This record gives sequence, structure tokens and C-alpha cells, in this order.
Amino acid sequence: MIQRLKNYFHLLIALTANFWFGFPSRKMTVIGVTGTDGKTTTVNLIYHILNKSGFNASMISSVGAIINNKKYDVGFHVTSPSSWSLQRFIKMINRNKDKNVLIIEVTSHALDQYRTWGIKFDIAVITNITREHLDYHKTYENYVKTKTKLLKNAKITIANRDDESYKFLSKIDFKKLITYGLAKDAQVNLSTLDFQINLPGEFNKYNCLAAVAVAREIGIPMVKIRDAVSGFKLPEGRMDEIYKNSFSYIIDFAHTPNSFLQLLSSIRPDVKGRIIHVFGSAGKRDKSKRPLMGEISSKFSDVIILTAEDPRDESVSDISSDIEKGFEKEFTWINYKNYNQNGKRQKIYFKINDRKEAINFAVSIVSKGDLIISTGKGHEQSMNYGKEEEPWSEYKIAIEAISKYAKK
Repeated sequence: MIQRLKNYFHLLIALTANFWFGFPSRKMTVIGVTGTDGKTTTVNLIYHILNKSGFNASMISSVGAIINNKKYDVGFHVTSPSSWSLQRFIKMINRNKDKNVLIIEVTSHALDQYRTWGIKFDIAVITNITREHLDYHKTYENYVKTKTKLLKNAKITIANRDDESYKFLSKIDFKKLITYGLAKDAQVNLSTLDFQINLPGEFNKYNCLAAVAVAREIGIPMVKIRDAVSGFKLPEGRMDEIYKNSFSYIIDFAHTPNSFLQLLSSIRPDVKGRIIHVFGSAGKRDKSKRPLMGEISSKFSDVIILTAEDPRDESVSDISSDIEKGFEKEFTWINYKNYNQNGKRQKIYFKINDRKEAINFAVSIVSKGDLIISTGKGHEQSMNYGKEEEPWSEYKIAIEAISKYAKK
């Protein structure tokens, strides 16, 4: 009941913002991208393809907004900004140009809280829906139902044919439904392309197919799509290899069980040494996912270092305890202060509440052929400890650690 009242308040703000800015989305093509994982990469792919194909493309995503080719910050830990900020961004788009297109990353919270109310979505994309945000939505079915609010209002719906959510989506009478996926029963699949997708990981094949489906519906020739995709670089904090020498270091934003599975399973075959995984889980958020994240990491990693990831006012130690409940039995906890590396490929884990200290420790124990991967923070520029945001850069901390500890 309390959340419902809050949502009505959000709706009032959305109404006011739309009238204040004159319902600006009605004067352009708007594409919304929702889903549990892959939203940011898919938004960036669509933006890149459209931009390279002569469109005046703008986008709003968790890594920031690009309006009229100028970058803007959307705030700390923000994917879908407030309705007022959204409408202000849309109003800024230069209407003197032809082919105005806006791509927006849309979260389930934003949909439930009416933050996107009033935005005219021409195309809606769903990447996948896995069990996430159940602290808010309570059940998977409610989560799917919230996501479909975006899809039902769009002229064209583009859905992942291979995803579990499709069995729910297939029962809905959409205005126009286009499917994509790796299976051939999807309308847009690998066999429909005349080029190879060279992005790392199977999950990025899905992201690319979704973007291709959008581009085809807009009318972009496949040759232009191919040329654009060939020059695409993943967004900041997405499988970003910041160091590669005797060992490698990757920064990724993965923070859900599904993103862990997709990421770690894709990199495991190429790692000759150990995978050293540094991660935590957000405080005051869905606790049910924590042991699942631990379970998946322990299947693919050799060394796990549990640490802080926006704990808010929840104990980092309690969060780590929730995660380790999912570890496979062969994993052994070792006090990092007493650890003497002996070169054995044993399954071990450490708990280091300070994330900077955790990253420094990871680099200090790395061996030739190992891969360090730190997940959960990615591009973010702050850490939340419950009172106020504190400056944080995963890149800065990791690079400093490499410079200090890495053997030349």
C-alpha cells in the first residue's frame, strides 16, 4: 500500500513534467530497452548502429546520456532517471535535424513508478528476465508483468525467443511482435545475418541480435548494420580488459546470478591459470540472489574474494555470509592476513570488507596466466555506505594496484 501511494506521487510528477516540457517524445522515434541483464550494451549497440547510419541518435542509459552528441551524467547508481530529468533530456534533443531517434534504458522500477509515463515508445526491446529485484516485485511473475508495461504500449515489440520469459510474453496480443535468438525459430537469428558477431560471450550475441532486429525494423540495410557492428566497442565497465601481460584484469558490471553465469562461463575456457573473482552484493537489495551468485562464482572461479559493493547501512560481513552459503563444498576460507601462497590450485576464498584492500590483495597474489575479474561496480563513480555517496573508481583502484604489485 505504501509503495502504491509512492507510485501515485511519481505519476503526479510525471504528469507535471510532461505538460511542463510539452510531451517532447511525440516529436521523434523512441526506442525503449528493458530486461534484467544486457540493457546497457543493447542500448549502446542500437545507438551506435543508428549514429553510423545517418540518424540523429541520442540515448539515456546507466553509463550516462548522450544528447546531440554531448555526454551528460545521469547520477549515482541511476539507470532510469526521474521523470523530470527524462523529459528535460528529451526536450534538449535538436528538432531541427531529421531522423531524430532516442534510445532509453528502462528499468522495472521506473515502469512501476511511472517514471516513463507520457513517453511515446515506438519500439520496445526485452533482453531477458531472470530472477532479480524480488525484494521489490516479490515474485518472478510480478516482475515479468511489470516489464510488459513497456512492451504493451509500443508499436513494435522485440523479444528474446530463447528466454524463459517468452512463455509469458507469447500469450500477450502485442501490436507487432518480432523475435530474436540463437535458435532458428526466432525471426532474427545468426543465420539471418551475413556477418559474424565478434563480441565476446554468448550473451553479447543476444544483445547484438536485439539491436539488429531494431535496426531492421527502422529500415537500415544489413550492409550498414554489419559495418557499424564491426566497429562497436563495449560500454565502459562491460568485459573491459584493463591489463593484459603475464596476467589479465577485467572489470565488469555483472551483479546478478544470470550475468555471473554468462560472464564467467564465457571466459573460463580461455584462462590458463586461475580465475580470481572479486565481488560482493548490494546492501538493502534482493537477498535471495546472494547465495546464487556465490554458487555460480564457485563453479568457475579458483579464488574468490568477497568484499563491499554498495553495502548501504547493511553489514558487509553479513552480506558476505549470505553469499558464501552458496559456495561449492571444496572451497575453503582462509584468513587473508595469514595467507602464504604455495602455488597449489586449491579452491579458496577470502573475506576483505574494504574493497580497495580486496583489489590490492587480489593483485598481490596473482600468478602467471591468472585472470582477476572484479564485478559489480563497473563504470560507477561512487560507493554507498548508507549515509552518503563516497567517490569510487574501480578503474583507478585496479590500475594503482597493478602498478604497485604487478611483477614487471
